[in-house]
Formats: sequence, structure tokens, C-alpha cells
Amino acid sequence: MSIEWAISIDLHLDLEAAGGRRQALERALREAIRSGRLGPQTRLPSTRALAAGLNLARNTVAAAYEQLTAEGYLSARVGSGTEVAGAPPRPAPAATPAPATAPRFDLRPGSPEVGTFPVDAWLRAVRRALAAAPVSAYDYGDPRGRPELRAALAAYLGRARGVLADPERMIICSGYVQALGLLARTVGGPIAMEDPGLGFHREVVRHQGADVLALPVDELGARTDLLGGADLPVRAAVLTPAHQYPIGMTLHPARRRTAVAWARTHDAIVIEDDYDGEFRYDRQPVGALQAMSPEHVVYVGTAAKTLGPALRLAWMVLPERLVGPVSAAKRLADLHTESIGQLALADLITTHGYDRHIRSCRLNYRRRRDLLIERLGRHHQLHGIAAGMHALLGLPPGSPDEAAVVASAGARGLAVGTLGPHWHQPDPAAAQGLIIGYGTASRASYPAAIDLLARTLHGL
Repeated sequence: MSIEWAISIDLHLDLEAAGGRRQALERALREAIRSGRLGPQTRLPSTRALAAGLNLARNTVAAAYEQLTAEGYLSARVGSGTEVAGAPPRPAPAATPAPATAPRFDLRPGSPEVGTFPVDAWLRAVRRALAAAPVSAYDYGDPRGRPELRAALAAYLGRARGVLADPERMIICSGYVQALGLLARTVGGPIAMEDPGLGFHREVVRHQGADVLALPVDELGARTDLLGGADLPVRAAVLTPAHQYPIGMTLHPARRRTAVAWARTHDAIVIEDDYDGEFRYDRQPVGALQAMSPEHVVYVGTAAKTLGPALRLAWMVLPERLVGPVSAAKRLADLHTESIGQLALADLITTHGYDRHIRSCRLNYRRRRDLLIERLGRHHQLHGIAAGMHALLGLPPGSPDEAAVVASAGARGLAVGTLGPHWHQPDPAAAQGLIIGYGTASRASYPAAIDLLARTLHGL
């Protein structure tokens, strides 16, 4: 039904739509104002006239006018009738960023081969976990996480990483980034972080209000002998003992002992980032630092590198004195990490599907590491190849700098990481290098990516 009144506006009114006649009239008037067919200060018919023209009850029209007046579409003044107050301003269209062009070959570090995610095993784990889950699993839960996962992880970490893990002292987090943020907020700063190290993690700590001090790294790993000195009066230190990121060495045993002694002497905290500790190729994985002093080392692990970043599951094993404060911070952050993924991961661990997947990934990454050494190792210096999913390719003095290599590789459709952004302070004199991730590319494209990298370096 439509009506045209004296102001020559055709009002389209759908009386058959859901919501009744009053709502149909409201929608029609609102749309006419929004579209500009009823402009600002346009005077509307009286309720009596519009009701007669539409064959509606006068009260229906009056109620519609009142609702639109309350919403700001209409303006009613005694003696002046009802008029359009003006359409609400339309938001400016958001600028759509140009989509980033994905490189043909990607050797940047930081991601596992996500195509290896064990979809079938995960689906089976989800089905079993949901079939066995109590009704309470679907309610709000303990900020520390599901007891099933904490128990499964405690057993796994004990046998696989040598962690002294008590389920009551574990907290499940929504990824390593949340774990680091909760610890920075709870422990406070200043906090020492390895130099070079991942810049994003420094941002996470600073975002929580803690100052970050650079902890130098040399050929033996982090300079833990500097902790507690005049230049590093810190309350905590973040270390990657099993496989330093990004240079790749394992923290020397003497440096491990020094870190623990410093934490005990100064009642400080070591935050152990064990991001890829399961992947060791020359021997058994080096055990976790946490076992040397469970009351002074926070162990942090993650499923991001073993299964995939999309799961957003990580875990902390805490000194007893930190369980309460970190649990409280976690509760205020998001109450608790989602439960269904926790239940599925617990099942995957207890049925040993997790172990089987890690063994398969370890073999895959070792083969990729070996191919990298075969194609580049004779002509270039590679660091950190004993473990993990990345290697550092050093750029000797006199060679083209990182920017030139990245530009040349990018022109060929190849993306690589660089060492430069990982330093705490930009320094043209600092060591340069390429960080080659051998987990990111798909299995089919990896050999071609390595060959293209070799040709790029040879052509510089």
C-alpha cells in the first residue's frame, strides 16, 4: 500500500509485514527520512489527516510519531505540528585497505606448517571429549583452566620437557601473548628481555606498564651474568633457554645456573618461554630450566607451534606464590580460556595423539632443516640449526644489507625475515642476517622456496 500526500512524497507502507501497523508506519517514515525523500524541516500531516489517509487508527499514527520523535527523527512543537528533525548523519565509509599481496613463497619465521594440523585426530578428540564432559563444562569455570587439561599437561610436560608440574599450579591461557601480559602485570617491572628478541613481545610487556631492559645475547646465549647488576636491576627476566629466538643457540649450562642463582638471591622471577622446545634434531630435547628452581621459574608453553596458532592455547606452571595473583589477573582479563578446545587437547594428549603429531612434525622440520643446510650451508653461515623451526643466515661485512636482500627476494616473489627489527635499539653497526623459517611454507612449495633463496643470494 502506498499513499501520496500534499507534499508529494510517496510513502511506501507494508501493512502485511511483521510487527503490526504501527511498526510498519515507523519503518516507512524512518526509511523516507534516511533516504532523503523527507528532508529536514519537512512538515508532516497531522495525526488525524495521516490516519484518515492510511485508514489507520489515529492512536496508531500518534504512537508512531512519538516513537520517531524519541529516536530523534521527528520534532514536535506545540502549535507547530510535527516535522522532520533531520536524518541522522551517515558515517563516512571506512577506508578499505588494499589487500596485501601474498608472496609466492614464504620463508618468514614464526609459524608452523599449519597444513599439518591433525584435523581427523582433533575431530575424534572433540567428539570423545564432549561425550565425556560433565554438564558443568559448559558453564563459567576456574580461571586456571579445565582440570582435565591441567592434569594431562602436567603428565606430558613431566615426561617430555622435564617440568615439575603440579596441576594446581598451572594456568591455561589464551595464547603465549596473554600469558606474558598477565605475568608482566602481576610481577611488574622492570623486566629484562633478550637482545635480540621478538619486538612484539616487548610491546606486550610495555603495554602492561612494565619497563623493558635489554639483556645482551652472545654465542653462549643470554648474558644472565649481568642480571642484578647496576645496568639490569630487574624483577624478572624473559629467557628462551632451549632455542634462543632469533639467533638459535641453547643457553649454556653455566648461564642456566647463573639465571637460577640470580632469581633465588634476589627473589626474582625467570619467565621461561619454551616456544618450540619439543623440536630438537641433534639429541634429546634439552630439559626445561624450570626443574632447577620451580619456586623461581615460570614455565610457559604453547600449542601455537606444535598444533597451530588458531587454537590460542598456552599454559603456565607457576611458583606457588604467583598462583593466586596470576589467577586473579586472568579472571579479570577474560574469566577463563574457552573450555571446548581445552577438553579436546586434554583428550589428544591422554590418547597420545599429541605425541604422535609432534613426532611427525619433528621429522618434517628436520628434513626441511637438512634441505636448507644442503642448499645453502656450503656457501653461507647458518646459526641455530640444532633445534626449532628457523635458522639465522648471517650476512658478512661487505655483503648487501638486509634491505637489499629483502628487496631482491621480494622482486622474485619470496618473503624472508630479517634480524634488524629484533634489536632493542636500531643500530646500523649491529649484526645483520636473514631469519629463515622452515615451517611457514607448505610441504610442496618449500624446496622451490629454498632454491629461489639460493639463487637470490647468489645473484647479489
